[in-house]
Amino acid sequence: MNEILNLLMNASGGAATHRVAERFGLSDDQAGNALAQLVPALMAGLQSNTSQQGGMEALLGALSRGSHSEYLERPDLLDREETVTEGNAILSHILGSKDVSRSVASRAAGQTGIGEDILKKMLPIAATMVMGALSRQTAPARAAAPQGAAGLLTQLLDQNRDGSIADDVMGMLGRFLGGR
Repeated sequence: MNEILNLLMNASGGAATHRVAERFGLSDDQAGNALAQLVPALMAGLQSNTSQQGGMEALLGALSRGSHSEYLERPDLLDREETVTEGNAILSHILGSKDVSRSVASRAAGQTGIGEDILKKMLPIAATMVMGALSRQTAPARAAAPQGAAGLLTQLLDQNRDGSIADDVMGMLGRFLGGR
């Protein structure tokens, strides 16, 4: 997850994070702190989804069909309503419901001091950025062989590098829901 967070925070020389800050009336540091709270929840959702039957294939298919890396390469795209629409679609796949999205925003608000309403609006943007980072990281492997991309995604989602993402999902959900 740190790779993904670092990639999206430093994308285009930090321009993507800066664009998020400007869009929501935050400082760059505040936007970075918000993303540092939102991204782990999104990654936990991705881990949960990819541990289900067909989940990895669905994620690889989504990464192959979209041009998600553009969100990191062209941060101006983060201001478009189409980005929010796509981000909301991504959120519905990753988190499953608006209630979970609200819970993620509420928890992040408690951790950052940023208003929950702002973080709810930021979540779809963060989701597109996460998909952009995953797309960028897996593009060479997807081009070479789909099996290689699945292995790379597992590595990106496997925090403790034990080869299984199931324990990471449970740990992340426990930390997230337990307030740690």
